[in-house]
Amino acid sequence: MENNIQSAKSFLQQKSREIYQSRGHKPCYFIHSYGCQQSVSDGERLMQMLEDVGFEPTDDYTKSDIILLNTCCVRENAEDKVYARLGDLKALKRQNPELIIGICGCMAQEEQVVEKIKKSYRNTDIIFGTTAYKELYSMLEQVYLNRKLVVNQFQDHKDLGDGYSQKRTSKFKAFVSVMYGCNNFCSYCIVPYVRGRERSREPQSVIDEVKDLVSKGYKEITLLGQNVNSYSYGFPQLLRKINEIDGDFRIRFMSSHPKDATKELIDAIVECDKVCKQLHLPVQAGSNRILKEMNRHYTVEDYMKIVDYARSRIENFSLSTDILVGFPGETYEEFLQTKQLTQRVKYDNIYSFVYSPRKGTKAAELPDPISTKEKGLWLRELLVAGQGINQKNMQRFVGKISRVLVETFKDGRLSGKNDENIIVEFQCTENLVGEFVNVEITEAKNWALMGILN
Repeated sequence: MENNIQSAKSFLQQKSREIYQSRGHKPCYFIHSYGCQQSVSDGERLMQMLEDVGFEPTDDYTKSDIILLNTCCVRENAEDKVYARLGDLKALKRQNPELIIGICGCMAQEEQVVEKIKKSYRNTDIIFGTTAYKELYSMLEQVYLNRKLVVNQFQDHKDLGDGYSQKRTSKFKAFVSVMYGCNNFCSYCIVPYVRGRERSREPQSVIDEVKDLVSKGYKEITLLGQNVNSYSYGFPQLLRKINEIDGDFRIRFMSSHPKDATKELIDAIVECDKVCKQLHLPVQAGSNRILKEMNRHYTVEDYMKIVDYARSRIENFSLSTDILVGFPGETYEEFLQTKQLTQRVKYDNIYSFVYSPRKGTKAAELPDPISTKEKGLWLRELLVAGQGINQKNMQRFVGKISRVLVETFKDGRLSGKNDENIIVEFQCTENLVGEFVNVEITEAKNWALMGILN
């Protein structure tokens, strides 16, 4: 197989040289990654592969020779956006028949999606799934030679991506995947079906990647996994080992499943100076009955034990969460239990969504008597309540110093995030993007902190 990959790579390098000679500039690619950080990280790997054979990036997809839509299928509206983009690309393909259009990522693992694309979006040239990226060169070669649709849904559960570099789209923030897949099979979630079962990278492989990034000046490393704290070699231990790496950087991770969130994990967060004192812990619902229907494997009481333990270690330990409003069969009274839970925990950030049925999941088969409109009203009620809590939470930073990694600079105004993953804005004439700075917080709003450079 390695010989086939190298042969296809050589073919594409020659192809890109031919295009360069005929046009006077390198061929271009455009990749749009939808959804989670893992999808973005996968997209960075595809970028590097294309640049390794002579293609260069462009922000103008109309000038592209290759367009790849790296997809998400967690919610229906994410899929709708992809179909809309495919529709828009039909005219572009008519103008430029040599253009290669590909669909990859999670959507490409769904059989019904593949059939729909074959039937309704015949301008598509490549469809490949979540672990078939290593076949990219071979698939592109087939399209260039035969001009026929190539479909590859093969899932290699042994390949963990080691040995494949990726183009970092930030100069100071980087994603590092520590594991792939999910074993939880929450009843509303399609991820285990499209990402496969859990596979964890060897600790030394992860550590070596982080060391390399830190040596190149990266300041924020985010460890990724669909359920990162079920990392099979011990996630708290991995955090401690990465924390020992020399350098001025900080460590984040996501996402965590409450059933695997342990006191040992909290201890590692609190005791490791480079690990951000913040935990994203998706609760999804505040009703034990709904949690059981969701197949979440914990109760509200279990969840609160880990929250209370975190707050016993650090009084203002920062927590964020995901909440799914309107799960099939959920009553308004059960929704109110979720609302009450948010008031009890006092999250710094809540990412809330109305339930969207995913074909192929158990929840999609359940009776769902509550209208989408009514669920939307519940969601609004939750958001309004959360704003009041968030405003009070933010006040705890006023008068204190926050360490901020600056991310943007515009018109003398800098913006970044502190260790608690909260936006901090302040005035400064100097461009300090990519640097850690200390900011004295002078004002708290419900969405950001305002301050002055200390």
